[in-house]
Amino acid sequence: MINILITGANSYIGTSFEKWLEKYLDKYSIDTLDMRDNEWKNRDFSKYDVIFHVAGIAHVSADPKMEQLYYKVNRDLTIQTAKKAKAEGVKQFIFMSSIIVYGDSSHINHKRVIDKNTVPTPSNFYGRSKLEAEQGIMPLIDDKFKVVVLRPPMVYGKGSKGNYPKLAKVAQKLPIFVDVDNQRSMLHIDNLCEFIRLIVKNEESGLFFPQNSEYVNTAKMVKIIAEAHGKNIRLTKFFNPALKLMGNFVGLVNKAFGNLVYDKSMSEYKEDYRIRDLVESVTVTERE
Repeated sequence: MINILITGANSYIGTSFEKWLEKYLDKYSIDTLDMRDNEWKNRDFSKYDVIFHVAGIAHVSADPKMEQLYYKVNRDLTIQTAKKAKAEGVKQFIFMSSIIVYGDSSHINHKRVIDKNTVPTPSNFYGRSKLEAEQGIMPLIDDKFKVVVLRPPMVYGKGSKGNYPKLAKVAQKLPIFVDVDNQRSMLHIDNLCEFIRLIVKNEESGLFFPQNSEYVNTAKMVKIIAEAHGKNIRLTKFFNPALKLMGNFVGLVNKAFGNLVYDKSMSEYKEDYRIRDLVESVTVTERE
């Protein structure tokens, strides 16, 4: 039996992972811990083999008043938790970082590919807080304490936040949608949960970049979502010239139709964690 503590109660990824392991109750035991006050410091970590740290602020804010809170929660709390875990004999510490450490720059007019030689260049304090958390915990690695840093792209699934639910609403309402030829790395929640399970099982340590096996095209995803609801949405390239022009001035255009991918070789693993392809992942998300 592997005993796992999820630090960060009620998080989307933490709750999803806990539910995912329900089918392996003979192999894994899960507890969760709320990190919103200092009571967590009194919790005995010594009975756990793995700490899965998902506590953090997950949404980008441009409000400068939020900056110190981002560093306090995303960086300082992560480092404190990892040090406590190591001091109390935990074997593995898993930290949810993000592709955001490479900056949020994606553009409708050109493709950006992140590979293993790409240097992180965070463009806001959310990204910097995540990167500085990584830099604070990686030196803790030794023969008895393994540290895993996950830098997933956008995670989607039933109940997720961010761009996906916005696209899902659009797909169910509009009769037509723009057919822009873009590519994004994305990761379905079930694929992520299976990847984390394998990381635990194999007692891994290091930096990992899980993603779906397929890059996602925004227009194709919207069409798949519509079809999952029995609707037929028509794709058109008529508005593409205007969108490409707007991409030089309007951030929302690039957020929806920008190009940002991990090189696929970065995301290979010795066991198959991609249990759902794009069509199945969308269908499952929309029909659950």
